[in-house]
Amino acid sequence: MTTADAVPVVFVHGTRFSAGQWSMQLAALRDEFPVVAVDLPGHGERSAQPWSLSAATEIIASAVDSLDRGPTLVVGHSLGGYASLEFARRCPERLRGLILAGASASTRGPWSVPYRWVARLVPRMPADRLARWNDRLLLRLYPREVVEATIRSGDAFHTLPAAWEEVLGRFDAGAMRGVKAPVLILNGEKDTVFRTGETDFARAHPHARVELIPRARHLANFDDPDAFTDAVRRFAHRLSAVD
Repeated sequence: MTTADAVPVVFVHGTRFSAGQWSMQLAALRDEFPVVAVDLPGHGERSAQPWSLSAATEIIASAVDSLDRGPTLVVGHSLGGYASLEFARRCPERLRGLILAGASASTRGPWSVPYRWVARLVPRMPADRLARWNDRLLLRLYPREVVEATIRSGDAFHTLPAAWEEVLGRFDAGAMRGVKAPVLILNGEKDTVFRTGETDFARAHPHARVELIPRARHLANFDDPDAFTDAVRRFAHRLSAVD
């Protein structure tokens, strides 16, 4: 398969991060697939843009259009996964496949309570202190080459309250019924929180399956970039094979 025949791929980052989250995947896949990663509203180069799910879906749609290859595989992590679910509902004709990474937990009910508490706490803490803490933690947990693009792009803690406020209470397994394309639920084996709805999410869609990255946590594409990239690659090839 040549790049001209390959499925285009759009990557959508998680809370507080940016397109830099996908630097390892972009580098590994760009010779095989047309690929692009977006900055969601309030993140990265769009740091000054107010958050909204509507704006997020428009950004994803614009990235799909920028590749100019028709329906696209969208890979969304955490917050980006829920934004991708919303995109799938609003723009089904632009979606060829969906990978939900760390985004298969219901955001409704008691599960959301601690996250609402964190969202209210974050604005009370100095943003520069949160950024320093976050960057030190990333460098302690992961090799520099895996996270340096994320750190360089900055942290969007200022957007977290608005983003979580809109997402919390909005998504559960029923959201999968709005997805018309095949779905891969790609989770870290040890991501216990965001795997809580994994089975329900998969059962709610006729063409969804689950794959786990062994020993990986919520940031599975940081924990094992090669395994994560390979899972995306294999799913993209499957999408091409059914055409």
